[in-house]
Amino acid sequence: MTVSRRPIWVVTFKMKILVVNPNTTESMTHKIGAAARAVARPDTEIIATNSQNGPTSIQGFLDVATCVPGLLDEVARHTDVDAVVVACFDDTGVDAVRTLVSAPVLGIGEAAYHAASMVATKFSVITTLSRSVPGIENNLMRYGLAQKCAKVRATEIPVLKLEDGDPATLEKIKSEIRVSIAEDKAEAIVLGCAGMADLMADLSAEFGLPVIDGVAAGITFAEALVNTRLRTSKIGAYSVA
Repeated sequence: MTVSRRPIWVVTFKMKILVVNPNTTESMTHKIGAAARAVARPDTEIIATNSQNGPTSIQGFLDVATCVPGLLDEVARHTDVDAVVVACFDDTGVDAVRTLVSAPVLGIGEAAYHAASMVATKFSVITTLSRSVPGIENNLMRYGLAQKCAKVRATEIPVLKLEDGDPATLEKIKSEIRVSIAEDKAEAIVLGCAGMADLMADLSAEFGLPVIDGVAAGITFAEALVNTRLRTSKIGAYSVA
């Protein structure tokens, strides 16, 4: 018997993804860019940049508000990109950026939550300071994923402390992961700060469960949206008329 084989058409093309760190700390931007390039397709160009004006770190509601103007200015400087990834776990300014551009726009928090929900029935989030927890919990409710999150845990590590490479800082993160597994019965861990982007692979291997970095998730989801020719809807909330 002869089996006819139809050709499978795969839409692929080179793409350019803008990855914006909404704070002004360049060392964090370099880390974010490296994490993005580690998972991007070979033919994807990653442009990693940061705001020129605003807070040096984003830790709570005030920083979230004050960083938005600098974020929008930075996005506006790059008009020829195929997608934008906002590399702040609070998904700072994502709705505003979606209104500004037609390209797909992803926040690393939302991307990480969705990735975790696809590989586990429940997950815990390990973040920095306690004052960041309410904003993260609000976003989980907004995205309809609060029921998948067992707990949002704060390490009480300031964001910029993550740039020091201090072994004690890493041990605090590991300690919270152990508690999440034991007490929350978490099946996956979401790293709740872009400054933790370089820890995903090692922590996944050490703890034997998915440890998810939002930068990596954001890039891979962005590539999928661009590859399928999907753009931000301009009917309704994200319209400018």
